[in-house]
Amino acid sequence: MPHLTANGCRLYYTDQGQGEPVVLIHGLGSSSRDWENQTDVLLERYRVVSIDMRGHGLSDKPRGAYSIKGFADDVVCLLEMLKVQRPHIIGISMGGMIAFQLATDHPDVPASLTIINSAPEVRPRRPGEFAKVAQRLILAHALPLSVTARGLARVLFPKPEQQELRETFEQRWCENDRKAYLASLRAIIGWSVVERLDRICCPVLVISGDNDYMPVERKREYVSRLGDARLEVIADSRHATPVDQPEHCNRLILDFLRQSESARQPQQETTGV
Repeated sequence: MPHLTANGCRLYYTDQGQGEPVVLIHGLGSSSRDWENQTDVLLERYRVVSIDMRGHGLSDKPRGAYSIKGFADDVVCLLEMLKVQRPHIIGISMGGMIAFQLATDHPDVPASLTIINSAPEVRPRRPGEFAKVAQRLILAHALPLSVTARGLARVLFPKPEQQELRETFEQRWCENDRKAYLASLRAIIGWSVVERLDRICCPVLVISGDNDYMPVERKREYVSRLGDARLEVIADSRHATPVDQPEHCNRLILDFLRQSESARQPQQETTGV
């Protein structure tokens, strides 16, 4: 299994295919396995690098505090070791936060960003938001992972025909290291790069499930603060859009990547007859 040591932590990764590089960053409590509906499609045209962030999947799970900036630094370090230049970065949920952090810290690194069901901050500002954050932290620390997994599976995949998705989610979620999961959750709460969004200079696609945790209007608000950015909403989808609506999600991603590539290619000079 391929591992590289980034900032003192052994990270598991996969590196497949040829073409412009695409980097896949998973969400909280997840791993690179959850991109299985996207990987084969992307490999038809791109070099695809997927990463298990520290504390997740097959990567090391060091004790101590984690941070979104630390996750982003790990990604940058890994890209340098793999000699990946100007990648298209795709991140979901916590992975989208890592992508935002990376793009604001290193604007010259990404060729484009695709942000799925995520935001540039998780900073409560209203009484109701503080209550929700407190509740999530308390429950995460109090409940066994198996109970959390069962509840999340029902929220993410509520339809009777999604039974297999629920079972897969529960199985994978229960494989998490509890301490690493809680450290990652704490890294998210209070994080923000919203005041530095003007540093992002690459094209940005934001994909939102219509029933995601964060309302579409909140995403529309931060997209308006970005330069070359657009929001696409996928109907009948919740937080795990690449899993519950893979075909629609893949179509949007591929169209956006092709458009980003075309925009980067130098215009050809034409001569008159």
